[in-house]
Amino acid sequence: MEVDYLFQIGDNIVYPMHGAGIIKAIEEKEISGDKQQYYVIKLLIGKMEVMIPTGKILSSCIRPVTDLTALKQIMHVFQHGESDRLLPWKQRYKVNADKIKTGKIQECAEVVRDLMRMKKEKTLNTSEKKMLDHAHEFLNSELGLIKGITENQIKSFSLS
Repeated sequence: MEVDYLFQIGDNIVYPMHGAGIIKAIEEKEISGDKQQYYVIKLLIGKMEVMIPTGKILSSCIRPVTDLTALKQIMHVFQHGESDRLLPWKQRYKVNADKIKTGKIQECAEVVRDLMRMKKEKTLNTSEKKMLDHAHEFLNSELGLIKGITENQIKSFSLS
């Protein structure tokens, strides 16, 4: 029986809050007497593997890796977009955490951009340093899987 899956083995995907990964397999597993098809995803961050039921893939907000055309728009926003520097740090932290949770590369790039700009002006507190590192790691995990991306494009998102 041939089933039409949203993703295929070998597809590059992004799993919100976990980063980019690759669909390694589609397997049938029996758990508590219930047989289901699962995507087996190898995540790049932490070299972790996760299994997600094929029927829950849409609700998990997993998406394909961004393409090069969309990346050029994201690079423009990253380099020229405005930061909201007037928010108190707790409110700013929540806004940034919510952006990262969306799993969207543009939102993650905005968090990296804004925290990098702040870091140039003053020392970030421990929570924001961790958030910057976390967001940058997510961003880099996806950048590494974009077909046709150049080293210079990757470096344009670097923390230095």
